[in-house]
Amino acid sequence: MSRSLNKVQLIGNLGADPEVRSTNNGSRVATLSVATSRQWTGKSGDKQEKTEWHRVILWNTNFSKLADIAEKYCKKGDKVYIEGSIEYRSWQDREGQTKYTTEINGRELILLGGRSGGSDESYSAPKVGAAASAPKKDESFDDFPEALDGEDDDLPF
Repeated sequence: MSRSLNKVQLIGNLGADPEVRSTNNGSRVATLSVATSRQWTGKSGDKQEKTEWHRVILWNTNFSKLADIAEKYCKKGDKVYIEGSIEYRSWQDREGQTKYTTEINGRELILLGGRSGGSDESYSAPKVGAAASAPKKDESFDDFPEALDGEDDDLPF
């Protein structure tokens, strides 16, 4: 039996505010435009840059409300981490032409502080078989001050 993996990880900036809409059956979905860039030095020594734009789709499900979170907390220019899978779709437009699109079906969203300088916050769809829980902010050492009190003489560094 062969295995396969379809996993995408992006860190980039939002090119626009999220577009949130409701489907005919009442589901909510957010569409994000995420820009990633890479830089390099060309043969002649000049710096060059290329920006790629990614279409990211976030759905509200029974277990997570990623579309609602994106609508409430994401704004143009914010830096985000997205994890999901890549999907290719095609459809016929009104003129009968076949159209194609590539999308990232997002399952995890981490807000990386964007322009507002806020703290990083993580939201995700639960793993299969995991208990459903409301999105929460990652824990930090500030939440457990006693964790920093003791000395660890057993540490090798």
